[in-house]
Amino acid sequence: MAGKTVSAEHAYPRADVFVAEALGISRSAAKKLLDEGHVTRGGEPVKAAHPVRAGELFEAEVPTPREADLTPQDIPFEIVYEDEDIAVVNKPQGLTVHAGAGNYTGTLVNALLYRLHSLSSINGVVRPGIVHRIDKDTSGLLVVAKNDAAHRSLADQIAKKTCAREYLALCEGRFPASGRLETYIGRSPSDRKKMAVVPKEKGRYAATNWQAECYYREGYTLVRFALETGRTHQIRVHCRHLGHPIVGDPVYGSKKQRFRLNGQLLHAFRLTLTHPRTGGRMTFEAPLPAYFTDVLHTLTEE
Repeated sequence: MAGKTVSAEHAYPRADVFVAEALGISRSAAKKLLDEGHVTRGGEPVKAAHPVRAGELFEAEVPTPREADLTPQDIPFEIVYEDEDIAVVNKPQGLTVHAGAGNYTGTLVNALLYRLHSLSSINGVVRPGIVHRIDKDTSGLLVVAKNDAAHRSLADQIAKKTCAREYLALCEGRFPASGRLETYIGRSPSDRKKMAVVPKEKGRYAATNWQAECYYREGYTLVRFALETGRTHQIRVHCRHLGHPIVGDPVYGSKKQRFRLNGQLLHAFRLTLTHPRTGGRMTFEAPLPAYFTDVLHTLTEE
């Protein structure tokens, strides 16, 4: 067993759900660790049903990782900015951020281990350096922590909503010009592999702001989204809920797609944060990927 400090990116209804995700293990294995007192907070054992707040830190005694858990791999991705504390990367579409149970290769983490000399240890061996995530088929900016002090600072910024994340998406139909949607998101009652807007008691609070950037005669809207929370599939679920799914979304989009795409046209184009060491505000931008602009070039602006 080895001791690890893990932090919560957002709130979780139960500690076993959080620990399973944080350590990349099954929920039953997470519950066993909790029941046996291997997960503590402030020196006190944590119960499986303990509700987890965003930014909370836990100490976990976890099984010694297999050698394969930390295999560096030469997988292409762009480093937008790097210093001794953080790295801002532009994740390509199709690359999973970190490993899940039983799958420890071919992820951004494997690529980070190959390219960077150090990563924070707070989220354990499965998610070193990872402070926040974007979906496999969503492209764009992520900040990575290279040491534990930077990780704690960035996690605190995300919890306090001082780290701003903005996205661009091409949506079906004529999206409202601007607005804000507040719902609760949880597992879909009809398909446990999907997320959905659900009653308050069955989900977690989710807030999304948007601004329409461009309308197209063919029946699409380019929309800029600003997240206040970071729920799983949040923008994709909210777009579906509003009746304007994201073009190319294989899970929440229309069954008939006009364009040949490998995933949703959703890109994390802007990231603003406070540097953990200097305290200065920093803003990073990543241009839309070629497959996204290729689609836009086929459309006619109104």
